Amino acid sequence: MESNVINKLRSNKNAEINKDFIGEKVVICGWVQKRRDHGSLIFIDIRDRSGIVQVVFDQSISEEAFEIADRLRSEYVVKIEGKVRARPNDNINPEMATGEIELEGYDIEVLAESETPPFLIEDNADVGEDLRLEYRYLDLRRPEMRDALKTKHLVMQKTRQFLTKRDYWEVETPILTRSTPEGARDYLVPSRVNKGKFYALPQSPQLFKQLLMSSGVEKYFQIARCFRDEDLRANRQPEFTQIDIEISFFEQDKFMLEMEEMIKDIFAIGDIEVDLNFDRITYKEAMDNYGSDSPDTRFGMKIKDLSEIFTESKFNVFRNIVNNDGTVRGLKVSGGADFSRGQIDKLEDVVKTYGAKGLAWFAFTDEGVKSPIAKFLSEEEISKLKEKLEVENNDLALLVAADYKTSVTSLGHLRLHLGEKLNLISEDRFDFLWVVDFPLFHYNDEEDRLESEHHPFTAPKVEDIDLLDDDPLNVRAAAYDMVLNGEEIGGGSKRIHRRSLQEKVFRLLKISKAEADEKFGFLLKALDYGTPPHGGVAFGLDRIVMILTGKDSIRDVIAFPKNQKAGSLLTKAPGEVSKSQLDELNLKLDI
Repeated sequence: MESNVINKLRSNKNAEINKDFIGEKVVICGWVQKRRDHGSLIFIDIRDRSGIVQVVFDQSISEEAFEIADRLRSEYVVKIEGKVRARPNDNINPEMATGEIELEGYDIEVLAESETPPFLIEDNADVGEDLRLEYRYLDLRRPEMRDALKTKHLVMQKTRQFLTKRDYWEVETPILTRSTPEGARDYLVPSRVNKGKFYALPQSPQLFKQLLMSSGVEKYFQIARCFRDEDLRANRQPEFTQIDIEISFFEQDKFMLEMEEMIKDIFAIGDIEVDLNFDRITYKEAMDNYGSDSPDTRFGMKIKDLSEIFTESKFNVFRNIVNNDGTVRGLKVSGGADFSRGQIDKLEDVVKTYGAKGLAWFAFTDEGVKSPIAKFLSEEEISKLKEKLEVENNDLALLVAADYKTSVTSLGHLRLHLGEKLNLISEDRFDFLWVVDFPLFHYNDEEDRLESEHHPFTAPKVEDIDLLDDDPLNVRAAAYDMVLNGEEIGGGSKRIHRRSLQEKVFRLLKISKAEADEKFGFLLKALDYGTPPHGGVAFGLDRIVMILTGKDSIRDVIAFPKNQKAGSLLTKAPGEVSKSQLDELNLKLDI
């Protein structure tokens, strides 16, 4: 019977079969999800991409089919012919889309057998990520992984539809390009034809999309593969996908609203309602209030500047830090006055992780204020502290005294830690906002030079151009990030479109004329031939899908991701290559 081919193609996907099919013959194909033996009846759950259908094999109807069904095991691939019938009332499964019907199976063909899988093909299986990645083709059979791939497909299609309707052209850019300093390490590819020379895989299509604006394309997009050799974490991979967009004759406010409309369209896939006209906050406001340039605004607990309270304080630690260009910042934990000393010590460990030397605390109770340092502060200082943080009885004040960056950053991480621990973050809330007015540069103390906050092709705000010569660290960029629930999901800027300004920025970054000509000469030359004002944005596709599907890692929305060591447990990449391959490339290993 196993060699007897059922002479019909699959007539229906599982999820299509419902009460309207009762009495009809159908042919289904799929994997064996479960098998249950009830003596003269065998129940088989058959899974395909669309869902599950229950099939019943009755020994009295077909002895041959029953015998084959008796030998089926999990993940066998089968083709079954049967008649659709209603389930008995006491056997209806409201959890299944096909739970009101079942197939009375009378013909079956085994298309492929399967070994026992190393883990159950079902959601919430108790299995480690390494094993899932090693057997990724099995992992992707699980419904939640299947749904993640479907969501990603829908996001890409929605993006293409939205942008094409608005006259953007999808244009591919090279994967094999040249190495240019853009922030992360490049992945290098040796050239066989050009001995001793290397291609680089693109960190982004940045330079090519600017060249497309020089080319008169005017409105471009691409679902672009990007490659960065950097340390990995939950929302990073060595290769990832961007929704890359660029437009000529750029008007920032108009463009940002159009991107909001696209995001509204995309999130409708997950039945998430997105209100347009996102809030906008400056980079300085984000850092001052949240200690992050991608703030999670689903809860309060804003950071406050308390420095002025301690300029003449008798508490030397605070006074000396404030008077030496440092700052004292703090936040309030409502109802936190009953935290134990052990709990507070754990909070101190959080801020120390991010460079703070300690965490000062003040518990305000009906009996007064409790703190190891309260005795060093005047009543007026305590009163101003209470007023500034809007403290009430039973609240806890937490302070960090340090340089500005350490103070706000450490408190920002502490704020997020408390938000999670105290269940202050609503998981079904989606807070979108724009962070604008980033600094154009930051200072690298180790290398004693300026570095681009985003990339060296970002335009300064027009009103700050005059500051480039004398006060470059106070120059703001015409840049913007879209943030959702504390995750940067997209970032972009207006680009420099005049050669003289681009060369000035290169000089400030200590990129010599020779280096600029060697690495960016093709871009500089293009700027000599009438490049229009332009700008754009790149959205992290994987990150958006991660949020839409409620995953914690972008690895769960990428079909074949790398692990934390940038390796593939499935293919065992990266791997060794033969000596003959190295010889062809004129390479010799020294390890």
